Amino acid sequence: MQIAAIQMVSGANLQNNLKAAAGLLAQAADQGAELALLPEYFCLMGQRDTDKLAIQERFGAGLIQDFLAAQARSLGLWIVGGTLPISTAQPDKVFNSSLVFDPAGNCVARYDKIHLFRFDNGRETYDESRVLVPGTKPVAFDLPSHDGHRWRVGLSICYDLRFAELYRAYAAQGADLLLVPSAFTYTTGQAHWELLLRTRAVENLCFVAAAGQGGMHDNGRRTWGQSLVVDPWGAVLAQQPQEPGVVMAALDAGRLAAVRSQLPALQHRVL
Repeated sequence: MQIAAIQMVSGANLQNNLKAAAGLLAQAADQGAELALLPEYFCLMGQRDTDKLAIQERFGAGLIQDFLAAQARSLGLWIVGGTLPISTAQPDKVFNSSLVFDPAGNCVARYDKIHLFRFDNGRETYDESRVLVPGTKPVAFDLPSHDGHRWRVGLSICYDLRFAELYRAYAAQGADLLLVPSAFTYTTGQAHWELLLRTRAVENLCFVAAAGQGGMHDNGRRTWGQSLVVDPWGAVLAQQPQEPGVVMAALDAGRLAAVRSQLPALQHRVL
């Protein structure tokens, strides 16, 4: 199965971001992708954390969701819509949600980010809990590919990457592919991004695809980028360091089966 991890440098203008995403999705489709993964906050990297409240949508209806559904239909793609703000019962907080659309434009899965990022090194300060409500459960979906394999796909978002138990839960459910739309900071990405992604692939004997924000944004924030795809042995199949682009990779179900047969670590779990 051909997949595309789409890297963006989203700004503070929603329409401009959607236009940029549309162009990159079309590029992915032209290159034969069946599944395209957009990055976290693909629709908006605002000047302030609270800017996302202004574009929040009720689940099931809204400009951003309509955009993703229309793109999936017109391009014949499975699209994982990075993240977008979905309304909660609290007017001043939203979910950071990853929505999955099938090629008919139906929303077939929704994952709300469970782990909320907090970081303060004296120079950079982030606290997502100021405007986000955490999700409560892992979510996976099945993707019947043209290659004849039914891929079990586990959903996660950015900071989730540091919590191995989430991905182990997906492995226990039979996941073949783990998705990580992200907006890693330059500081934390430089230190830990590739290390963590390759580790999640190796320890769970899964493919991992990560689509990131990668560059300098309108709000002065710098993100790490390096969108990539990793195979179950930990090899990086494709990547792009910075700036917008489409990272294409072929996922081989036969390779997945061979690695799991040669090293059946998932069968050797005790705890």
